[in-house]
Amino acid sequence: MNQPHPRFPEFKYYQPKSSKEAVDFLAKHTDQARPYAGGTDCFNQIRDKRIHPKYLVDLKSIEGFRKIKFDPKKGLTIGAAVPLNKLINHPKVLEYYPVLVEAAREVGGYQLRNRAALVGNLCNASPCGDTIGPCLTYRSKVHIVGPDVRQVVDLKDFFEGPGKTCLQSGEIVESISFPIPQLGTQGTYQSIGRNKLGDLAIAAVTVLGYKKIDSPSGYEFLLTLTAVAPTVIFVDSAQVILKTQPINHSTLEQAASACAEACKPIDDIRSSAHYRRDMIQMLALRGLEKTCELLNLPL
Repeated sequence: MNQPHPRFPEFKYYQPKSSKEAVDFLAKHTDQARPYAGGTDCFNQIRDKRIHPKYLVDLKSIEGFRKIKFDPKKGLTIGAAVPLNKLINHPKVLEYYPVLVEAAREVGGYQLRNRAALVGNLCNASPCGDTIGPCLTYRSKVHIVGPDVRQVVDLKDFFEGPGKTCLQSGEIVESISFPIPQLGTQGTYQSIGRNKLGDLAIAAVTVLGYKKIDSPSGYEFLLTLTAVAPTVIFVDSAQVILKTQPINHSTLEQAASACAEACKPIDDIRSSAHYRRDMIQMLALRGLEKTCELLNLPL
């Protein structure tokens, strides 16, 4: 006879109306309270008994947390509780940050994306999170508030390891902001998973490129790798190759090889390290070729 599903653990629900209420409550109930925006990661962790919060702090009703703001000079700001489908369908996000939209579409299914929030995805700090690579490549910043502090942190400094961020007790992320990309920026998000039904990435590459007059090659490229190191990483060596050498197919292959050398994959139940490294090289080359095509750059 099949055993019944285990009972979902009990917790108390708290819905603050302001950031101050939220951080004061979290600071008062250190190690007992857990904030959430969409809850798609949080509830799974509770169900699997990986976390045992006494209180869940729902951030969705806080003013501004479900809003997307765009300024043609300052850029984009996405509130902590904005669901991914709202982001995906926002005209300014589609126009200025299409690679973020491309990656967000890879997160789960449509129903899940109605709940899942971009900021929650980032705070989960999974090395294979689809949205982290594009957010890093677009040079985003997270806006953090705590009981006694407000600060803005570059996303590259936000992650400290798998499941670990720089957030201290009582602190939450209010929003994430993106500067206006360089004029004419093009790019792509390339990933591979075990299936096409919303599986987490086994390996992924984000590529952005744009014209740069003072660059020896005439172009600047930014590349990040996902799911092949403890945190998502920039590949400076590949970027130098693409900046200093003529852009042709041989240069793209050298840059893709540099990506494979830069990653630090592991063997796990989902993939071998060897396979991940090979896929990074393939995905990087594919991403660079597609970006060059979007830039109308002949190879």
